Amino acid sequence: MNKLRYFVRETLISLRRNLLMTLAGILTVTVSLLLFGGILLFQTWVDHGTEQWKHGVEFEVFMVVDPTEQQLDGVSEELESDPRVREYFTLTKDDAYAEFERLFRDQPDLVEATSPDALPPSFRVAPEQVEDTEDLKVKYATFAGVDSVATPQEAVRDLIDVTGFLRWGFIGLALVLLASALFLIVNTIRLATFARRREIEVMKLVGASNWFVRIPFMAEGLVQGAVGAGLAVGGMFVVQRVFASIENRRGFFEGFYVTTGNAGRIGIMILILGAVIGVIGSSIGLRRFLRT
Repeated sequence: MNKLRYFVRETLISLRRNLLMTLAGILTVTVSLLLFGGILLFQTWVDHGTEQWKHGVEFEVFMVVDPTEQQLDGVSEELESDPRVREYFTLTKDDAYAEFERLFRDQPDLVEATSPDALPPSFRVAPEQVEDTEDLKVKYATFAGVDSVATPQEAVRDLIDVTGFLRWGFIGLALVLLASALFLIVNTIRLATFARRREIEVMKLVGASNWFVRIPFMAEGLVQGAVGAGLAVGGMFVVQRVFASIENRRGFFEGFYVTTGNAGRIGIMILILGAVIGVIGSSIGLRRFLRT
């Protein structure tokens, strides 16, 4: 109990003694973790938005102009049982003609010259994963009665490339921000230990262990990291409200969203990260002064 009171007292004394550095450390941790949390929120927001785009990717299986019922049933039954197919729609000749009329409504002569019998039936297919589109194209192109399979190749490739680039870019930036927060806490603890180096030397001379000396400084780093992380979590919920205001708009950002639950899960991770960074930073900062 006496040791606990000593550790608490020494931690509070160190925090007050280096008040400006303590505040600077807390603010830097807050800004760094707020940006880190904001990046994770933004990534979640983008992931939700691009997920709906991915689910909107479809390809079309065009049959020959006059397929047999057996050929139509064969493709339909395979689509029904294929686990990589999320859903599909059958387009009859009349459906194909209605689509043809819509696409070429500015060319009435062409529409009048074309009859439903001249157009093939087809299956419009939505895959479970956009990455499976090309494999499914190859598969269904070999079925009897299938004339061709059309896929949005460039759109699919660009979508995968953009989402992958954003994800790795976010991860890289987040790692840089975490490293900057750790660096500041290391320097703060080093300054604190340098200011008390004589006191630490005396404690070591009278038999104090490294852990006995280390705990108050580690607690100081823990407090800085935890307080900074707590402030960052509060700021994160403000950022989440900003995203919520954007998601209520129509247009390009319709379907982009991030929930309070998403922000809560990221907030818990931020709190843990803040505490871990504080402890690790203080341990690194003390290493020079506690060599045996």
